[in-house]
Amino acid sequence: MVQTLTNLDAETLLLNLPAEIKLKVTPDQFAILAAHNRDLRLERTAQGELIVNLPTDWQTGQRNCRVTGELHRWYEDQGKLGKAFVSSTGFTLPNGAIRSPDASWVSPERWEALTAGQKGTFAEICPDFVVELRSESDTLPPLQAKMAEYLANGAQLGWLIDPQNRTVEIYRVGSPVERLENPTELTGDPLLPGFRLDLQRIWGEEAPIMGE
Repeated sequence: MVQTLTNLDAETLLLNLPAEIKLKVTPDQFAILAAHNRDLRLERTAQGELIVNLPTDWQTGQRNCRVTGELHRWYEDQGKLGKAFVSSTGFTLPNGAIRSPDASWVSPERWEALTAGQKGTFAEICPDFVVELRSESDTLPPLQAKMAEYLANGAQLGWLIDPQNRTVEIYRVGSPVERLENPTELTGDPLLPGFRLDLQRIWGEEAPIMGE
């Protein structure tokens, strides 16, 4: 992580911060940082620790585009049922964390129940449906912990998609995590009726085949 230090009587310097050193920010400070670093995906843990997610590689960006594209197509076909969001959207979870799923959806009932204040910059809600897409630089444990956090804060369904191994972990409230090996399709029923995600388009030609 790189932090900029400014001295009124000196030039601006860059300070490299090792991952072992955690920076803590308040929600207000986080909002300021996010506004000034729109090229980065920033998140905040429930303990206030700042997480800096660098821009994704082109393969992950393409896969994420396909996921959000399919979700948006379903959203339009359903008459704009609820609210669908892309990866740059941040949400303030009930535990105080500010998270940005790679794709997400909020039911109309829960969205309309929010006050105008709660629908602020980072809406105070955990989406009903969340998708996290593993990139080449991601390790699984932090993503799995994030999925568990979503469920603990109000999500009903979550997909952790791992193109590297062609696996998907499905998270549902009140059920054990379901792991699928090289699936070809995912369905959002009954929470997202009729939503289908063609995983063949997500794996792509560049994705490795399990066992190789």
